[in-house]
Amino acid sequence: MVKIPVPGEAVRGSRSGSPIMALFDLLGRRWAMGVLWTLSEQGPLTFRGLQDACETISPAVLNARLKELKAAGFVTMGEGGYRVTDLGADVYKSLLPLSKVSQVWAAALETDGREQGK
Repeated sequence: MVKIPVPGEAVRGSRSGSPIMALFDLLGRRWAMGVLWTLSEQGPLTFRGLQDACETISPAVLNARLKELKAAGFVTMGEGGYRVTDLGADVYKSLLPLSKVSQVWAAALETDGREQGK
């Protein structure tokens, strides 16, 4: 059985058992968001296809993340390979606003860096 962070139990960074902290613990694991993001954007992929799409992920880490994401109900194995579930798609859609904020933040840092270099 795969051990994943679950709401109601202490998780990395929080003893409260808060569902959001459990989610952040799971998604904060190396490559977890990358795997979920890639499957959400590229559709079903085989193990090898997903490994190629993630570029630098090792087979061991990919295997571990897939097991965890499957245990969490975010990913499943289906026709054509691994794919996100409806719940996984909800997580992805919820992350899209953070992606937009991250782009604004990156641009602001770049602008600040140029202004400091003057």
